[in-house]
Amino acid sequence: MKIAMVSNPYVDVPPEKYGGIEQIVYLLTEGLNKRGHNVHLYATGKSKSAGKLKYLYENAVWPIDYRVGADHYSFAFEDILKQGDFDIIHCHDALALPFTRFVKNIPCVHTIHHVRDESISIIYKNFQNIHYITISDYQKQKEILLRNVKTIYHGLDIKNFIPNLHPKNYLAFLGRISKIKGLHNAITVAKKSGKELFIGGPVHWVDEKYFNEEIKPSIDNSQIKHLGDLDLKEKVCLLRNALATLFLIEWNEPFGLVMVESMMCGTPVIAFPKGSVNEIIEYGITGFIVNSLEEAVNLIKSDKLKDFDRKRCAERARDRFSHDRFISEHEQYYEEVVKAVCTH
Repeated sequence: MKIAMVSNPYVDVPPEKYGGIEQIVYLLTEGLNKRGHNVHLYATGKSKSAGKLKYLYENAVWPIDYRVGADHYSFAFEDILKQGDFDIIHCHDALALPFTRFVKNIPCVHTIHHVRDESISIIYKNFQNIHYITISDYQKQKEILLRNVKTIYHGLDIKNFIPNLHPKNYLAFLGRISKIKGLHNAITVAKKSGKELFIGGPVHWVDEKYFNEEIKPSIDNSQIKHLGDLDLKEKVCLLRNALATLFLIEWNEPFGLVMVESMMCGTPVIAFPKGSVNEIIEYGITGFIVNSLEEAVNLIKSDKLKDFDRKRCAERARDRFSHDRFISEHEQYYEEVVKAVCTH
């Protein structure tokens, strides 16, 4: 297949550090290329691709500027229209969907990467001809009713995640440092359980007040340590050596890639039952679901982490969230979409 993979102009593919969506776009693009597909990636000039890289902006534009986004997507779809021989287009930002009006002869797939947002759901409602991918069943259930939709869980390259059966005695937090990600909860649990907490993740401009007022006073570089924004190798080092990863979120996250990253390292995830958590974590096998901070503390103080089978955890994560499975499910969906469009 000849595939147009349309990413955004805000973060490089793959991201140097923070950027879950762009990491997934990279893994998908590389996997499809390896299977012989002709993939054209529309991203930033500093992105990497085994296929053909197309870009308007050399450098990623951050923070997000939707005027830049519109410029980028108009460039991408103008190029797609000029070539005219793509079998399918795969978009990863709802802002790109209005531009599909200009290429009605080419079927389009769009992955919904975010929690339901009414201002974006309006776009989906107006583009029911698009075939959608949700990243969890929870996300699909909460989104508006879509005519064509399939859930495909994210998949990771298992070679990047080496399990550790003999962890150190600290807890890990990995993610953007914002209130909804629940870092303050992780700090509370670490303090009450008497464990060190190592924190990996960036502070975005919108979260500076939260960081300065609720997080920074607790960072003593002794029990509570902030390691800053981390690249892939640094993330894996943080997770694989941790006793457990805390995912005590305060929002309904549609997937939660860090959970899978932790599980693949053999490190259990302790999480609140929000969003997709009940789909991703298998209790006692890849992690533990708790309903309160007190329950999390009691679990950490018990023998459950000491007796946890980290090898089984890693194996189960590899079975459910492998890169090969991820690519195969996308290939199958592409074929279904092309066939469905051709028969109408």
